[in-house]
Amino acid sequence: MDLSADRNSTAHITHVLRRVVPGRKIAGMSAVLLPFNQRGEIAFDDFISNLVRTSRCGLTPAVNMDTGYANLLTGAQRLEVLRQTRGALQNAPFVAGAFVEDALAAKIGSPDFATVSAEYARALAEIQEHGGTPIVFQCSAIKPWSEGDLVKLYEAMGREASAFLAFELGEMFAPFGRIYSLEMVKNLMAIPALKGMKHSSLNRSLEWQRLDLRDSVRPDFNIYTGNDLAIDMVMYGSDYLLGLSAFAPEAFAARDAFWRQNDPRFFELNDLLQYLGFFAFRPPVPAYKHNVAQFLKLRGRISCDHTHAAATRRPESDVVILADIARRLATLVPAAGER
Repeated sequence: MDLSADRNSTAHITHVLRRVVPGRKIAGMSAVLLPFNQRGEIAFDDFISNLVRTSRCGLTPAVNMDTGYANLLTGAQRLEVLRQTRGALQNAPFVAGAFVEDALAAKIGSPDFATVSAEYARALAEIQEHGGTPIVFQCSAIKPWSEGDLVKLYEAMGREASAFLAFELGEMFAPFGRIYSLEMVKNLMAIPALKGMKHSSLNRSLEWQRLDLRDSVRPDFNIYTGNDLAIDMVMYGSDYLLGLSAFAPEAFAARDAFWRQNDPRFFELNDLLQYLGFFAFRPPVPAYKHNVAQFLKLRGRISCDHTHAAATRRPESDVVILADIARRLATLVPAAGER
């Protein structure tokens, strides 16, 4: 069924509602904030504390993502994040962004296929050497490529990595982002080492299309919603990799458990978390990371709410609203209020 056509039709609504699967086990991945101190240095002690907390509550931590300022860090800093992550988590799983935008931008001229492929291979190897699963960020160099060439690039990555994830990123998040055609997504699903895809278009219909395709082509392929404005996509078969869950991973873990247990408390908790998402992900969207820092500081999870020096910030007046949400979350999920 073409879900992009006649969105108001009864057939469309019926089809979507049939996707709801109560009792499904949700695979949750949570981007972890990279906090900074008052001197503008990475606060690794606070980072590690929240990283371990995320892992222990049952979510898979994701580092060197947007929530971790991957686009603003140097290659050396991203490498140090990997080292710190591996040391803290030991053998516990984690995901890490394979980000090559800056490395390719530093090269003279327009990088060819071999150059781009080699740079991604380096990034994938670096993450795997530290025990993580890579998730591939798109980049400006490949934005104009045909989908045929893009599939070849992902196939090359599949020969370098034993397991990796793809990332469809809408242009509202990054100028180099690109949403693929369903035909290309189908071709990507044919790559054995590619285990799943994070979809960040903020468009429910596009995500539902990918879920339908997944069910018919490769049921073991994970579609991770990146839609912080529609976190109920887990009801329809999506899993998630979100920046919103960095605020309160315990609350997301509890929400997921409620769904697994067919517990109606899922809806009340999901509604409150979505309220937090609408508030934090308002324009300018990248400033949500400052809201994460504000939220974690008032809960005693980090010592300073500073951001990367080049990042956008929120007004201090946001803290009053965030404090109210934190109190309400602690009522629904006591662990979310623990320090």
